[in-house]
This record gives sequence, structure tokens and C-alpha cells, in this order.
Amino acid sequence: MRKTSWLTLALLLSGTMAMAQLKSPDQFLPHRLGETFTPHDMLVDYMEHVAANSSIVRLTRYGLTNQKRPLMLLAISSPENMARLDAIRQNNLRRAGLLDGKPDPSLDVAIVWLSFSVHGNEAAGSEASMQVVYDLVNPANTQSANWLKNTVVLIDPSLNPDGYSRYSHWYRNVANLKPDPNPRAREHREPWPGGRVNHYMFDLNRDWAWQTQVESQQRIKIYYDWMPHVHADVHEQFYNNPYYFAPAAQPYHTYITQWQRDFQTQIGKNHARYFDSNGWLYFTREVFDLFYPSYGDTYPTYNGSIGMTYEQGGHSRAGRAIVLHNADTLTLKDRVMHHHSTALSTIEVSSQNAAQLVKNFDDYFTKSRTNPPGIYKTYIIKGSNPRGKLLGLCELLKKNGITYGKAETPVSAKAYDYQTGKETTVKIEANDLVISAYQPRAILTQVLLDPNSELVDSNTYDITSWTLPYAHGVESYATSQRINVKAGYDPATPAALAAGSKPYAYLATWNAMNNARFLSEVLQGGVVVRFASSGFRLEGKAYPAGTLVLTRADNRKNDKFDEVVQRAARSHQQEITAVSTGFADSGRDLGSDAMTLVNTPKIAVLSGENTFDNEFGQVWYYFEQDLRYPLSIFDAGELGGLNLNDFNVLILPEGQYNLDDATLDKLNTWINGGGRLIAVGYAVSSLEDKKGFSLTTYATEDAKTSANKARDEDMLARRLMRHEDHSRDWISGSNPGSVFKLRLDNSHPLGFGLPDYYFSLKTNSLHYQHLKGVSNVGTTGEDLMISGFIGSKARAEQKNTTVFGVQQKGQGAVIYMVDNPLFRGFWENGKLLFSNAVFFAGR
Repeated sequence: MRKTSWLTLALLLSGTMAMAQLKSPDQFLPHRLGETFTPHDMLVDYMEHVAANSSIVRLTRYGLTNQKRPLMLLAISSPENMARLDAIRQNNLRRAGLLDGKPDPSLDVAIVWLSFSVHGNEAAGSEASMQVVYDLVNPANTQSANWLKNTVVLIDPSLNPDGYSRYSHWYRNVANLKPDPNPRAREHREPWPGGRVNHYMFDLNRDWAWQTQVESQQRIKIYYDWMPHVHADVHEQFYNNPYYFAPAAQPYHTYITQWQRDFQTQIGKNHARYFDSNGWLYFTREVFDLFYPSYGDTYPTYNGSIGMTYEQGGHSRAGRAIVLHNADTLTLKDRVMHHHSTALSTIEVSSQNAAQLVKNFDDYFTKSRTNPPGIYKTYIIKGSNPRGKLLGLCELLKKNGITYGKAETPVSAKAYDYQTGKETTVKIEANDLVISAYQPRAILTQVLLDPNSELVDSNTYDITSWTLPYAHGVESYATSQRINVKAGYDPATPAALAAGSKPYAYLATWNAMNNARFLSEVLQGGVVVRFASSGFRLEGKAYPAGTLVLTRADNRKNDKFDEVVQRAARSHQQEITAVSTGFADSGRDLGSDAMTLVNTPKIAVLSGENTFDNEFGQVWYYFEQDLRYPLSIFDAGELGGLNLNDFNVLILPEGQYNLDDATLDKLNTWINGGGRLIAVGYAVSSLEDKKGFSLTTYATEDAKTSANKARDEDMLARRLMRHEDHSRDWISGSNPGSVFKLRLDNSHPLGFGLPDYYFSLKTNSLHYQHLKGVSNVGTTGEDLMISGFIGSKARAEQKNTTVFGVQQKGQGAVIYMVDNPLFRGFWENGKLLFSNAVFFAGR
């Protein structure tokens, strides 16, 4: 007994001493909160200080960014809850049906997750996180101690450390000694690309579901370890705007439950109490909707949470102080106080309603497992799809915690055909990938896989279609029938090559991104590669156009030819066939000029202020991470002085380029000499009606005259439109993001490896009637098949247009990509199309 008493006393004394050493942010930092921006390393130091000096904090470093900055999560609760923290976490997973076993009611507490500054230059969130943490752990704060008795609070103080560091270091370098509130001053003019984006210039708040970026991948893993009941994503917006908090604007996705809607309102009313008492302006139910699934509010919502966005006026323009339109001055301290208030209010209202949160969380997942809400209950991905595409889709499903497998027994079912948009009967076979909606993450499954999501209000904030079968380019079906699924799925493994084999040639399939990675590696290994410009048959097997041909004759001086090819094939799970002859059964022989040499790409990519940061980053990421292929990056302003003869491929990412006559002449000369120019998205408009380029909006002068006449008539008809109707009228000409089925000429190298159609994610309203003097490879017709929303006027303009075209010029080519096939890095089928442009098109 005496030993136990002394041990208890020692622990109490130790805890008391630790608390005595705990410092507030103002005491710990070399500045007071709100005086300036805290560098990320100091932010990390403070969180580690709190964890070292408080017994009610557990700090986890859950990963590293591209630039090797730490990603952190702090768990904070009462001493009693901290002693059983892992048991609480596991019990919550049992409530969701994600862990075996019966939940223990004695372990039920509310779990609240606060995410700060996913956009790095919205830095007031990370600043506020330090005060929030201190107020929760401060032993003198009896109010927060009471909340923590039935609540676990999880805090991620900086979701985007690389972007936060880019912004905070820039600001501290340029800021005056005293804040200059003039909006035109240097300290309010953050340079390109800004701190909003991560290292690869991706918007991490659009990446939750796709998980292309390392920050997202690592965060979702630990998020799924917890599955919080409430998640608040702390942002900033234009500095003149008042504070925004829940409830969200329409459209809400129809799968969002009434409880999730109602509790958003309850939280918002609690925030309003504090804002009202302080006289702070705010707004709700406007602008920020709950539809697109890859946000920091919607993704948690589709995972059973009360997901919300909080938006403080500020971001990079506000600095430490800025004069508003109403002549008031907004300070960094103001912004920190507002975020601090909503963060603590969120915890407070969650604690007050802990029992209801747990009950409704349990109900959400029970209903998901037993009665998922959508029309479609089973999704069938045919096993005949390219193996690389099946592997890619399975990997994404796995990242999102979505279970899949095979049908227990072969069966036929009436189903929606994603390829045609019509009902059909599909035979579900033994090798098909089958995904049942009867699983814990039913809502997320249906949101990501449904062919169309119901949009109750077309005035939405982001893209309106993201359907995974279209993004991955896989033949798929959806049925309202429940199909029993047995767990486990592995596409057929390609046959292994015989050890030590030295064939006449290797023939490699080309129909998925793993094939492009294989090609990238062998080219960098010095292997000479050809591609088949037309189909052929050899040794009893058919090979389509686009097949990679690697002959011993072309590589007779490369003594590592077989080693490089076979290693790359294993590494990328490349389907490859060793053949003993070049004599074709039908079609062209392997020595024919129809087997076109792949000219090893030497890539130049433009960047800088003329380019859109996200879209440049998508190209950069594609080469460095998806393809693992070298590239050189130049500022777009340097194009006039760039020696293009050092490169054979030049890429203009989406942007707005001012190409003068001298630069256009230089480009034309280079292209005629064998260069390939790839223009993506809005970059194509910089080539419109320019000398040497065949890109025009209208095919004929009559078509142009007719369009101008229709536009004038529309403007006349709108002269007496009511002011309140103008925003809705604007929507008729907009395209926030929808998916179009294109006719694809897959006999052209730009279409190799794809069927005769392609589902293109269209995020702009650019439209070009079928071009003259150009191979119109990807086109729309009179009848459009569309998933998602596009305004009626914009829809009409997209009829009979060219989306992907190739203009041959001398020995080179211009490749027009009106739609961006690399959008946000998740349109996997677009990556294959882009690979065709890089390696084949124009050859």
C-alpha cells in the first residue's frame, strides 16, 4: 500500500510540475499571436512543447510532406479518457462496423477533429490552432476541462506545411516593421504560385477522395483510424467578406442525412451566439455547398461526420492588417480570434450533444450496412478491362476504405450501362470486380461510383461529375439488385517470361498508365522502342495499334537490353510477350516502317505567372510522380529566349500566354523542324487564329456570323430581365465541370490503347467547331451524352466540336487538348491520353 501511495504521489507531483512549465503561445513564441506569422518550425516546436508539458495531450507525427516537413495530429481529452484513448478509438470503429466486436457504451465519447489551414496562405487558421490547443490543456480552464470529460479533440494544426512555409517566409521577408494596411502595398501582393498549394501546386482541399498527394494519403490513413463525429475545416476567403460558418449552402448531396443537416444548423447557432455578443459580422447558407466529394467538409460528411467549412475573411491579401471596403481595418489578431471562437464553439456544442452524436453516428453506419440509400446497390467492373486500369481502381478503392471482391456466383442482372447511358442486361462473371453498397462506407461508395449525382441547385461551387468508371476508363455497370460479394480480388497476373530468355523481340501492351511507366523506364534505360501504327497478328496472337515493339535488332549494341526490359516489366506489372520471329501472320512485320520509332522525349514545360498554378502542378506531378520521367521547367516569360532545339516536346499547361509575332515565328519554325507543341486547356486559346495554327472557334464565316447573330438576339431578349434573375441567367452559359462522351479516333496515335470513345472531364466552356487541316481525334456530335451539369447555352455550344486534335506541321505537330486530361491528377484515363501525346502523337 505504501509503495502504491508513493507512486501515486510521484505521478501527481510530476504532472503538477509539467503543468507549471506549460506556456501559452504568447509566452513561448518570440512574438504575440497576431503580431506576425509564425514559421512552421516554430508552430511544430510549440505543439511539441505542449505535448511534453501536458499529460492530456498525445502528439502523433503521422507523416512528412514532399519537402520533409512533419504532419502532426494532437489528441486532447480528460486524464481519464487519455488513459483509455486507444480503447475509445477502437470502440468508435466498432460503432461504424469497421472493427469486429461489440461496442462498449462506457467508452462512448464525442470525437471532434479540427483541421487548420489546408491552404497554406490562409494562415490565420494555423495561428489560431496554438491558442485553441493551449485553452484546451490549460489546467486553469475549467470550462474546457468539463468539455473534455466526454469529448476527444483531434487537432491538425497545419495540413499543408509546405504551402504555409512558402507564404509565411515570403511575408516575413517583405513585411514592413509596422503593418501597412494599404491593399496595394507589397506585403499584400503574394507572388506566384503563392502558399495556397502544396509542393506540387495541388489544392489539397480538392484531394481528399483522390489522394494523389502525400499529405492527403497520410492524413486519410489516420483519419480512418479515428472516424470523427464532427469535422471542421478552417479556411480563409476574400478579405472583405464577413466570417462564414455552417449551415452550408445548397446544393447538398441528396445522400446527406437530415441529422447531418440539422446538427450543422445547431453548431451554426452556437457560433452565432459568440459572434453576436462580440458584434462580429458573419453569414451562413451561401456560396459553400456540400456536393463535390473531395473537400474537407464533404469527404468527412460522406464518412458519417458532421463536416463543415469555416471561412474567415483574409487569406494572403490580408497580411497583418488591411483596410476593408467599409474603411475598417482587419488585423491578423481579429482573424485569429474569430477562428479561435468557432473552434472552441464547435467543441462546446459537440460536448453538449455527445450522446446524440454517438447515437446518430452509429445509426448512420447501421443504415449504410443494411439499407444504403441510393438507387444502385451493386457496381460491376468487367474483368476484361485492362489489368493496369483494374489495379489502379482497386488501389483507389482501398485508399478510401471501400471493400470489393467477386460475385459469389455468376448471375445476370438488369443494369445501367455506363458506356451508353442506357439500361441493359449484364452477365456478372467470375473474374469481374464487384462492389456492393452494403458496407460501412456505403455512402462514399455510392457518391464516387454513381453514374450521375442528383443536383438540387445548379449554382454550385465545383465540378458536378467525377464518376470513377469514367475517370478510370473501365467498362462498368450499376444495378439496383443486391449481389452477394466474396472478399478479395486480384486481376489475372501476366505470364512470367522464361528465365534467361533472349527472344527476337518483346511485344508490350499499351492500354493503361502502368504501360506508360514501363515505357518511361526502358527509354531511360537506353532501350530503343517502336510502336505499332496499325494492328497485326504474330505467332497466333493479335496485337492492336499502339503495341510497344522492342526488338533485339534495334538494341543489338545494348548488352543490358533483356535485363532492363524484364526488370521494368516486373516492376510495373507490364504484360509482355517474347516472340521468336518478326514475320507477322497478318498485318505488318516487325521490321516494317509501320513500326514507328519512339523518339525519346526531351521535355520542356512552361510555368510562372502566365500559367495556372494548379494546372502547371498537374503536369509537373504527372512527369515526376506518375511517369517518373525527367523534364525541364522554364518561366513562360523566357520562351522568346529559350533554345527550343534542346527539346523535342514543349508543353503549355493551362494558362494565358501573350505570344508575340516573333515568338510565334520561333514556335512555327521549331515545330516544322520536328518539335511537338502540346497546349492544354485555356492554353489553346493563346493559339487561336494565330499564324501557322489551325485553331478557330468557327469552321466557316457563315457559322461565325450565325453565332454572332444569335448572341445579339439573346442580349436583346435580356434587356428587361429582373436584376435578381441575372445570376441564374449567367449559369445557363457556365460549365462548372461535367463529363462528356467523345467519339475517339483510336486509329490515330493520340487515341492508341483506348476504345472508340472517351469520357472527358470538361471544366471550361471553350468550344471549337471541327477543325480544318487537323486530325479531329476526340470530338462531340449533335447528340451529347453528359454526366453532371452544364448550362443550356454552354451545352448547345459544345455540339459538333473538337476537344482533342493534332495538326501536322512539317516534321512536327501541334496537339490541341481543349479539355485538361490531367485535371487534379485523378482522371486516370486522361493520363493515358496525355501519354499518347507525349510519346506517339505527331510521329
